[in-house]
Amino acid sequence: MTLAEDKGQARKAALGARKVAHRNTESGTAACAALLAALRPYFGQVLAGYMPIRSEIDPRPAMIAFDGPTCVPVVDAPEQPLSFRHWHAQAPMIPGAFGAAIPVDPAPIVPQVLIVPLVAFTRGGLRLGYGGGFYDRTLQKLRAAAAPVTAIGFAYGAQELPDLPQEPTDQPLDMIITECGIIYP
Repeated sequence: MTLAEDKGQARKAALGARKVAHRNTESGTAACAALLAALRPYFGQVLAGYMPIRSEIDPRPAMIAFDGPTCVPVVDAPEQPLSFRHWHAQAPMIPGAFGAAIPVDPAPIVPQVLIVPLVAFTRGGLRLGYGGGFYDRTLQKLRAAAAPVTAIGFAYGAQELPDLPQEPTDQPLDMIITECGIIYP
């Protein structure tokens, strides 16, 4: 089996588990509380969240409560790192790539802390996304810059897998937040 086929099978299993977990609104509420607690040491820094699509866990309650500037990612082109735009709860939004809303205001901003959506994760900090490589390229670019960056995976506990196929370009997470609490790889 090829690496792409292995990743495809892992995605299918994790997306099914995520869909089931997403039906339990209490899990999302508990995960957001854990996320906000994990974000407290980063108050004042620039936080990148995301606009949830499909059955992704929703980080917006924690983003709204965050004490500092917030932004969301923008897909500018295939096979390129993400850019980020300022966001707040009342920001006018327009449809973006893959169905995720983006702020109308094109003002760019560079995040220091990223809430990273995912399809699956391992306790070791591996992350499996949808397959476009956007977050891997973005994290690689940000980590190559002089300033430190923290990548926080945000998911339902049901999305955890014991192992994931890995490529050299896959970027690890610094922590993972689920409704069960914080996981430090």
